[in-house]
Amino acid sequence: MAQHDLDPTIAQYRLQVYGDLSACVSKMGCSPILFVGSGLSRRYFSGPSWDELLAYLAARCPLIEREYAYYKQTLVSPLLIGEEFARLYPEWAWSKGKNQFPDAMFESDVPPDAYIKCKIAERLKAITPAAITDLADHPLATEIGALQAIKPHAIITTNHDQFLELLFPDNQPIIGQKVIAGSTVLYGELFKTHGCVSGPNSLVFTQGDYEEFTKRKKYLSAKLTTFFSEHPLLFVGYSASDQNIRGILSDIDEILSENGAIIPNVYIIVTSIDPPVREKLVEIEGARSVRIKVIETDSFQWVFEALAAAQPVSVISPKLLRALLHCAHDLKRYDIPKQIVHANFQMLEHAVQSGEEFANLLGITTIDDPTAYNANYPHTIT
Repeated sequence: MAQHDLDPTIAQYRLQVYGDLSACVSKMGCSPILFVGSGLSRRYFSGPSWDELLAYLAARCPLIEREYAYYKQTLVSPLLIGEEFARLYPEWAWSKGKNQFPDAMFESDVPPDAYIKCKIAERLKAITPAAITDLADHPLATEIGALQAIKPHAIITTNHDQFLELLFPDNQPIIGQKVIAGSTVLYGELFKTHGCVSGPNSLVFTQGDYEEFTKRKKYLSAKLTTFFSEHPLLFVGYSASDQNIRGILSDIDEILSENGAIIPNVYIIVTSIDPPVREKLVEIEGARSVRIKVIETDSFQWVFEALAAAQPVSVISPKLLRALLHCAHDLKRYDIPKQIVHANFQMLEHAVQSGEEFANLLGITTIDDPTAYNANYPHTIT
């Protein structure tokens, strides 16, 4: 729907939020960080909710004799239901279901929950688009393109599927425990904190998995602290009551919130509610609450466009910049301590006195007339 076709109240609301997003990105001077939940997969390729995935798994295993509603009623928690299903799957796999799993899974060192995670991975791989061209005729193709245009500093997700790898091929996936043990170079990563179907055993699915993740979460939070304080943060695909969001906001509250004031750089997209609001009080851990900015809308496109339009380095490839940062990191940490490095300090001193000269030192230059440049050189290297 075009902006001029909107209800005046909604149009004014979007204009205000667009301005606030743009101002936040411009003021912080860096690209945003995206926190992505399962709602985004559901929006773009009908990815299953947790309940839907559990119901699918219940129907697949004949040893799960009752309807899924029974387990929902008696166990309540999806994590506990996942724990129970994970107990029944190996019993089925080692009996009548043996032909449903790869031969390599019947070794003594295979963990018991590997069988249910194998089926989760199979299901998600089967329904996730295989190529970006598969989205060309999608009703929300323009919105998806606007999301890709953001070029986020990093993406953090609890999703198991590989849809984000499809949208952001230049971002480096960091999966499960590797999030904690990974490189100190933090740019252009796709942090998959709850695992990925590319390695089914990494999936956080059962109560035991989540308890182990919670033990390690403090190390993850510490590693991402600078993200929280130095970048605009956008939560998309989550509800405000999601336990993952509450945990993340709890960490952010300790770092950024002052005396109950709204956290200025944290936004969450939620389904439109009439009349739309600009902020929300969210309950977090320890009987505390935190105030964050809310974007209520049925269209995400204008939100993504606001972030993409304001960011300062939207045209730099994350893969290229990561390579540059890795080289600089290795030079500083490994090469310089071990070798004799001849540095031209006179040249360096001159370079740091001028922003343009320093940019040239890093291989970055300015263009006096970008319009003429585009006319003379219409093609780019791919």
